[in-house]
Amino acid sequence: MRGPFQGYLYLTLAMLTVGSTVTASRIIASDMPPFTATALRFAIAFPLFAVLMWWKGARLPSLSPRQWGILIVQAGAGSVGYTTLLISGLKLTTAADAGVIIGTLPIVSAALSIAVLGERPHRSLVLAIALSAAGVLSIAFSPDAGSGSMLGNGLVLGAVICESLFILLNKTLGTPIPPLTQSALMTGIGLIVATIPALWETASPIGVSHEAIAAVVYYALVPTVAGFILWYAGAERVSGVEASLFTAIAPASAVLMAFVLLGERLSLNQLVGVGCVLAAVLGLGLSRRRTLGAT
Repeated sequence: MRGPFQGYLYLTLAMLTVGSTVTASRIIASDMPPFTATALRFAIAFPLFAVLMWWKGARLPSLSPRQWGILIVQAGAGSVGYTTLLISGLKLTTAADAGVIIGTLPIVSAALSIAVLGERPHRSLVLAIALSAAGVLSIAFSPDAGSGSMLGNGLVLGAVICESLFILLNKTLGTPIPPLTQSALMTGIGLIVATIPALWETASPIGVSHEAIAAVVYYALVPTVAGFILWYAGAERVSGVEASLFTAIAPASAVLMAFVLLGERLSLNQLVGVGCVLAAVLGLGLSRRRTLGAT
């Protein structure tokens, strides 16, 4: 199996690992403070990325102080902010709800690009944003969504915005950085940023379960490192637009894993929500594919 079909398999597996971060974060949230879990995740992942850089002969980029500042903000928002807000949100809401919200990332990123960078929105993007918003609202106004769930959903949406800011800042960096090098930098800088509040979190004795520790180790090894390898192994075999279509697998797999692994009950609102998000992501990707095919 070679070429695009192999790429499709790698991309599918990569997005399944992304979906599994919601389940892992739910387990972590029940027993470990968010900054401590984030620092531990990066402490495990960073040495592995450093070894991969050494193996590939990758070097650190030559950047200006301004560009290093952007990288620090990127790590603070996209790495630390995303993980801590996701874990904090999952203390208060269900993994299924979080899975639907996480799936809006491509749409939120595109919307921020319009708002901040002044990019001109295409009609298909406006429709995708509307569908995505409908998906989030369907779970926000679910009959069984109490005040705690609303707050949890808000924190998860904050995690999505943090990751969108990471993508937005990457467009302003000016100097392209190879994906492996950037991943190593994000985990290394993220480790430093997360360790400071983590030391405050662990100032008092905290009993942490083996399940929570195992979930952090899984998060570091599988979605963070293996997910990165799978995604870029797949992305180099297919077009960028084709790769973007596979991001729709993440929310669907997150909702399914919440049902199968965590035993969460799936409501009609959640199914409608994930359907809207899937339609938004797939519709946007197919629209871009047609646009490129016409040029």
